[in-house]
Amino acid sequence: MQVPAPFEYERATSVDHALALLERHGPEARLIAGGHSLLPMMKLRLARPEMLIDINDLSDLDYIKLDRGEIAIGAMARHAAILDSPLLAEHYRIFREAEKVIADPIVRNRGTIGGSFCQADPSEDLSAVGSALRAKMVIRSSSGTRTVAAREFHDGPYQTMVGPSEILVEIRVPIRPGSGSAYEKVERRAGDWAIAAAGTFVQLSGDNVADCGIGITAVGADHFACAAAEDFLIGKPATVENFAAAAQICHDAVAPQSDQRGPADYKRHLARELTSRALNRSAARARGEDV
Repeated sequence: MQVPAPFEYERATSVDHALALLERHGPEARLIAGGHSLLPMMKLRLARPEMLIDINDLSDLDYIKLDRGEIAIGAMARHAAILDSPLLAEHYRIFREAEKVIADPIVRNRGTIGGSFCQADPSEDLSAVGSALRAKMVIRSSSGTRTVAAREFHDGPYQTMVGPSEILVEIRVPIRPGSGSAYEKVERRAGDWAIAAAGTFVQLSGDNVADCGIGITAVGADHFACAAAEDFLIGKPATVENFAAAAQICHDAVAPQSDQRGPADYKRHLARELTSRALNRSAARARGEDV
């Protein structure tokens, strides 16, 4: 039977209270909400926090709303709420498609978007979504708030820019009229971590790509993104051929590792194929097609 190392526990009643507890207990304290990633690591003793701070009562961080031309998502928004959000479905179907392939209903009912981002797993789905959409991460401390681009948020596997006395409180995504988005994933079984996955948005100006974003997970993409492929596409016609060329750039840029989920060359192949599919579906949706 696997059991965690001993730890203390306290339930925070507000963001300020959680920040005070983090400052009091130092870097050995960890926040917990859904706990679906942290608790298994604690059972294996890969994580050994001395203090768990329960933030499930921070309902003021549980929202999905429009705010000054952006969609603001509170860090305590559950995966199930993101999956069912009409606002996100209207502007970015990538969220719904990604959430459908994250774990199972039990996990989605308890897990939070903030927890997913802060876990920083190299195969995490929403990290690819955030990078594709160039989201902004709002981080709070006792001295105020700061904003970090999603593409700068992850500082390596299981590491983020959130300091030991800080909390991720909000994710902000700019609304892009005339855009479409999509998410493609290959997994060993339903709800598993990705073998490879790609999420994209495409914004059109006439027949040309005015803006786009490409997020990739599980294949060693730099900051879960492929900026070189985006640069290639912007200003070019939104054609199958150009999307295939951009996907090839992603194939060449990623650095997957061979493991139990498959060899590296297979993962590169998936990165190319899934990126191409997502780009084509995103462009079709930007044209108003129901795909």
